[in-house]
Amino acid sequence: MSEHCHHHHADGPPAPADVARAMGEADRRLTAEGERMTAARLRVLELLLAAGEPVKAYDLIARFGDDGQPAKPPTVYRALEFLERKGLAHRIASISAYVACTSGSVDHAAAFLICDCCGATQEVSAPVAGDLGRAAEAAGYAITRTTIEAHGRCPACVAS
Repeated sequence: MSEHCHHHHADGPPAPADVARAMGEADRRLTAEGERMTAARLRVLELLLAAGEPVKAYDLIARFGDDGQPAKPPTVYRALEFLERKGLAHRIASISAYVACTSGSVDHAAAFLICDCCGATQEVSAPVAGDLGRAAEAAGYAITRTTIEAHGRCPACVAS
């Protein structure tokens, strides 16, 4: 991100109670689907939720252990792959980072607004998902996942 971002942003990490609630909801949903929320999956989800912003995989690896010990990379990458597949996390390719899903919907097209100044990222509904789905269907293509990324400046950076 830019070194020119020297203003205050109102958003901070979510409250621990909000993280705990979201983890409980995810665990209940997966259990209902017959899936298991392993300790590694739960820890990676907790780290993503607690960050409240996109996190690079190697930062997750470094923060993984409660005792300060990093995780083995395959452990974190497998957990991320599972969380993505289950709609609990998204990979934002343009910044090589992962973020907890905020939509609450398992099957949705993810769209992200990414501030090039401060790095703030917001998940929004993807307005073109319907058109893209129809175009894919017409071409005989079955979309399994859609992520749209838009770069610009957040309201706080625009105002400063």
